[in-house]
Amino acid sequence: MRIFNSPAELETVIGQKLGPSDWVTVSQEMIDRFADATGDRQWIHVDVERAKREAPGGTTIAHGYLTMSLIGVLQPQIYSVKAARTLNYGMNKLRFLNAVPSGARIRLSEVVKSLEPASGGLRATTEITIEIEGQERPALVAEIMFLYFA
Repeated sequence: MRIFNSPAELETVIGQKLGPSDWVTVSQEMIDRFADATGDRQWIHVDVERAKREAPGGTTIAHGYLTMSLIGVLQPQIYSVKAARTLNYGMNKLRFLNAVPSGARIRLSEVVKSLEPASGGLRATTEITIEIEGQERPALVAEIMFLYFA
């Protein structure tokens, strides 16, 4: 894991790939718990027997938003920024490009695209890619932003 001693140090890696993170297995239990928490219990996510019969690939798949939510688990494995305060500022773009089958492993890499002064701090815009082990097409690509205050 890389540690940046200040938000301004991110300037040194603009355009460079950071990561990847460790692999994380997206288990059926994880999918079921996400379904319970969100109320999204579509059969393609939670009905293992039906998925065996009817789903492409013969298995359930993770919710796209579950995959997205794992950014919070995967990203901190790559780097941290020493700052007085860090705020998630949001996303400009999010694309779900490939389904994550139950039992698949995913990992994250990131590229810092830009840094701009904002709201008394520094706004970092980054592009995150979550890949699926053994798949050419990633699960998702997202442009996200954080505000760092020194």
